[in-house]
Amino acid sequence: MNRNFLILGTAVLAVAGTVFAQDAPPAKKQTKKSSNGDAASVARGKDIFEKKCAICHYADNDQKKIGPGLKGISKRGTFTVNNNKVTDETLKTWIENGDTLMPPFKDVLDPAQIKDVIAYVKTL
Repeated sequence: MNRNFLILGTAVLAVAGTVFAQDAPPAKKQTKKSSNGDAASVARGKDIFEKKCAICHYADNDQKKIGPGLKGISKRGTFTVNNNKVTDETLKTWIENGDTLMPPFKDVLDPAQIKDVIAYVKTL
């Protein structure tokens, strides 16, 4: 039992280290405000997702990778982890603050980038 926790803890730390070792966001880059539905926002969100999120989440299916697969998350309507309703605000909170198995991204992504990731995730 303790061995399993040790292995799981080591894996989580390795993933978190990998995520945080990736490129930091540009310093105070001015990003044009965008609505969650526009194509440019979705394209930017896809690029950010592939760099920062795809290490743990599948975009093309709902199977678990390290974290849950996100395909169809908007259609499911609830998070698989806690069954809370999926909204722009709950996605934003989750991305910013993380949880016990997901690192927070509020210091990695700026607010505009988080909006773009949400726009992209809603298209999955």
